[in-house]
Amino acid sequence: MVGFFFPGDTLLLSAGVFAATGKLSLAAIIIVAAIAAIAGDNTGYQIGKSAGPRLFRKKNSLFFRQSYLEQSTKFFEVYGPKTMSLAHFIPVVRTFTPVVAGASKMNRTKFVAFDAIGDTAWATVITLLGYWFGRRIPNIDHYVLPVVVAAVLISFGPMVYHLVKILTGNGKED
Repeated sequence: MVGFFFPGDTLLLSAGVFAATGKLSLAAIIIVAAIAAIAGDNTGYQIGKSAGPRLFRKKNSLFFRQSYLEQSTKFFEVYGPKTMSLAHFIPVVRTFTPVVAGASKMNRTKFVAFDAIGDTAWATVITLLGYWFGRRIPNIDHYVLPVVVAAVLISFGPMVYHLVKILTGNGKED
């Protein structure tokens, strides 16, 4: 779930651009990104499987309602493989889908297989897209670093701002 804060698509697009300029290995980027995504999703699945029942123990808490878990369990029984294959292409959704799949007790073997397909497809498509842009737009690599820095700042900025406010005593701890 740490991936929620990192702009994965931006980083893979950037890596693809750098591969197009010969600064990185295209194959290595795809392999490492796919393996990292698979490992992260399997960790998320295990977190959902372990923590899910405890989160939904109380019948009607504000965010975790037993009816939500029942609905997601039915959803993953029918659409689990498709969801795990396609969710990787939707930011934010890709972060929480493995956790919900684990909490919903999606079949582990199906999860692993279809998640690996989705992660590998995502890593390949997004990296190749960056590679394509890198081949088509002259000197694009000169603009990648500022874009990545901006994306990371936009992602982390609000969290850092609130953390600084809390640590300096200028904000309330909610």
